[in-house]
Amino acid sequence: MPTKTSTPDLRGKVAVVTGASRGAGRGIAAELGAAGATVYVTGRSMRAQPAPGYAQILALSGLEQLPGSIEDTAEEVGRLGGRGVAVRCDHTREDEVRALFARVQREQGRLDVLVNNAWGGHEAFDGVFEAPFWEHPAHQWEAMFEHGVRNHWLASRCAAPQLVQAGRGLILTTTFWDRGRYLRGNLLYDLAKASMTRLAFGMAQELRPHGVASIALSPGWMRTEFVLLGHKTDEAHWRERPALARTESPRYLGRAVAALAADPQVLARSGDVLRVADLAREYGFTDIDGRQVEAFEL
Repeated sequence: MPTKTSTPDLRGKVAVVTGASRGAGRGIAAELGAAGATVYVTGRSMRAQPAPGYAQILALSGLEQLPGSIEDTAEEVGRLGGRGVAVRCDHTREDEVRALFARVQREQGRLDVLVNNAWGGHEAFDGVFEAPFWEHPAHQWEAMFEHGVRNHWLASRCAAPQLVQAGRGLILTTTFWDRGRYLRGNLLYDLAKASMTRLAFGMAQELRPHGVASIALSPGWMRTEFVLLGHKTDEAHWRERPALARTESPRYLGRAVAALAADPQVLARSGDVLRVADLAREYGFTDIDGRQVEAFEL
């Protein structure tokens, strides 16, 4: 069993968190920063140039512009005690991903943690989650696989040589897992998340001999910006929405990431798919409101 702690120490460690402008990525970057890490915050959303491709979900949410940016997240990392470095990176482009990891090596001389979180599924969201697979539009395949699963594979492929050479490190892949249950009503989402879980497992087999761990990590139902907008509320008032009672903040996931990154025995867990709620009990951390939120189950 891991040693229980609520204050991981990641001073001197270097992490890359992909897709960290908002949501899960921002929560992860924030908690790595609170633990003292240097965090490269990547994504396409900048204050001066929001990411393209989100017109549909913006219209559904009643927004003119996406919430969050890589600069916002990097500044939050700094306020919490770490060092945030904002790097614009389109994770579908191999040249940009390679340049990102070359920059980390050049500037830091090390990489300790890669968190694969960049996800393109929101770009194709049409407001309908549950429907027969033959009724979901075909372009969702590209959003979830070419801009989702491939993003995780590509970043891992570019980071792995540094980690293997160092003989240590951790790759975490954010996914959703409910103990093998089918996510009824959205076959492509189910298939994409299962692919990410299998990706983490397969990488673990090849990385373990080199001292590098690969783990799939599943949060519960997070109160991301889009979830809060969908329920017409915000982080200060979500308790007024009974439908959100089972939700957790993205920082809960971030605390799981920080705990795993600080665990000297993390290699023993390589290849596993882990749930944030289970890790909260093992490591002794809570969500930002002091609760240990139970695992979300279908």
